[in-house]
Amino acid sequence: MGMSRRASPESNLALLRLCQLVSPALPVGAYAYSQGLEYAVEAGWVHDEPSTLAWLRGVSRHAQGTLDLPVLLRMHCAWLAADSAGVESWTAHLLAARGTAEARAEERHLGQALARILCTLDIDSAAQWSRRDAAYATLFSLAAARWQITSADMLCGYLWSWSENQVLAAIKLVPLGQSAGQRLLHALAGAIPAIVSDAATITDAAIGVGVLGPTMASVLHETQYTRLFRS
Repeated sequence: MGMSRRASPESNLALLRLCQLVSPALPVGAYAYSQGLEYAVEAGWVHDEPSTLAWLRGVSRHAQGTLDLPVLLRMHCAWLAADSAGVESWTAHLLAARGTAEARAEERHLGQALARILCTLDIDSAAQWSRRDAAYATLFSLAAARWQITSADMLCGYLWSWSENQVLAAIKLVPLGQSAGQRLLHALAGAIPAIVSDAATITDAAIGVGVLGPTMASVLHETQYTRLFRS
């Protein structure tokens, strides 16, 4: 029995590198952040499986899909073109777009953590980002460029990783069962191709966040009395 498609060893390796990059086992500390979901649960905005899906669908399409993914795509192009000024400019843009102190601290922490990991994986150009303001997307796009991961696969993997982390947080916070978590991931994954396709059409001027809930939740989470997560 043969494989259903012909693939080169290079493309197979790129796929495996992407699997490594989006794995929950990647030690960047993403598990410690809920990105405002913890307060949304505390406030009752998210309280069961349907409300969790509605929240995550909204954020994935109108925040991740309209800010993170378009910026990630531009960073990837800049890395491939050896455009260091472009990488720095879009990094600063993404950090400035994080509307709260918690969100900016999370972005810097994850970016610097991924930079340190990539240094151990022989991506020497990551070294400088372990000691300066970095965005997670900065290093994620660097790894994709160096490992010959296509831009479409990179965007799908990035959004899948975000979705998985959010669902894992929801399972703890709402709380939800493992089967509910799988249903959520199945539903979120079904929307990823369209979100990625739309993200590729967004102009520079249109990049931004189209929902207020996550920013409000992040602000209010900073003074939440009891917390499991850092954001």
